[in-house]
Amino acid sequence: MNLFLTGSSGFLGGELLVTLSKREDISRIFCLIRAKSQEDAIARLTKVFELHNDFYDKKKVIPVVGDLTNPELTGQLIGNTELADVNLIIHSAANTSFSRIYDDMVEKVNINGLRSILEWSKTLKKLETFSYIGTATICGGGECDKTIYEDDSPNPNAKHLVKYTYTKMIGETLLPQYLPAEKILVLRPSIVMGDSRPWIPRSPVILWAVATVNLLRLIPIKAHAHIDIIPVDYAVKAIIELTFSTKRKYSVYHISAGAGSHTTPIELTGAIESHFPDKPAFRFIDSELVSQMKKYSKNKDILQPGMELLNHPEYLSYWKEALGENGKMRIIFAGLEPYLKFIDLGQIFDNARLLEDTDMGPSTPAHEYIKTSIKYLERIDIFEGALDP
Repeated sequence: MNLFLTGSSGFLGGELLVTLSKREDISRIFCLIRAKSQEDAIARLTKVFELHNDFYDKKKVIPVVGDLTNPELTGQLIGNTELADVNLIIHSAANTSFSRIYDDMVEKVNINGLRSILEWSKTLKKLETFSYIGTATICGGGECDKTIYEDDSPNPNAKHLVKYTYTKMIGETLLPQYLPAEKILVLRPSIVMGDSRPWIPRSPVILWAVATVNLLRLIPIKAHAHIDIIPVDYAVKAIIELTFSTKRKYSVYHISAGAGSHTTPIELTGAIESHFPDKPAFRFIDSELVSQMKKYSKNKDILQPGMELLNHPEYLSYWKEALGENGKMRIIFAGLEPYLKFIDLGQIFDNARLLEDTDMGPSTPAHEYIKTSIKYLERIDIFEGALDP
């Protein structure tokens, strides 16, 4: 079995690569790497394996220098004769930014880059499966407080909160234009956050939203909204089990916490609150106060008598001390706002197909496994994360 993997130096893709490299039924793993040279690509892959002291077999794991934004990528891949015998593609690469300033890049990577991979993949005579790692959140923001099923998406009329989910929806619609249905497998993780294992997270920044909420403490979301969150190790195990399964009955799967293992803001904050006794208690307020919070972040003297945010003077004083200048606070709120909107949707992604067709069992709820990552929260540069959420 020869496998081609994209996104192998990223949060999810890095875990996929390390786990896949340990499988004896895979002969070679070709990793698309954005790098200046072959040596630079090898150095990037070395870091992936070094994080947790995993063995990097350079004869098995082979870098392929290439960029998803390069319009010449398809030709480069076709011209690489080593790739002619690829049997399996796992396309996990994506630009996941929620920031509007990166919308063009998100489209270039997630749509144009996918097209390049698909154009090449249809030339592969031995290709058996194209596993497309999407996201359950392609359902959009129009469906609130309900369980979402696989067949609910993709919906061209869905209202998207960010460009990222729109591009991943478009990505799913592209697949059948290039490949026969029997070769397509769509896997949709819900929100992937943290790692349930007690070790250094591959990307602490993935916990940015939790770290930011932990800093603010006054949170404009529904305390009991359902949030479908899974750890990266659960997502990776599910992706691999479904990709290599001989008994899967569907072509689309949610990889999610589902009704049995979802969490809520009050459960998540409750799991971490006692570990930061120097901060104010968590308090949840109406989401309509986001506009007042944004105004306050621009000018701390702009609040007028009667505005509800003034009813929380202890938090306003705390923000002045903890966040300092207006500019930083404004950037933090701008980065956090899309996450707050996603949380308030209250969506749960049905995982019956996953549980039926694998031996996975349900994931550990986020308010339980987050405890393994608490010590990493204060190491996250919240301001830097807000600039590229």
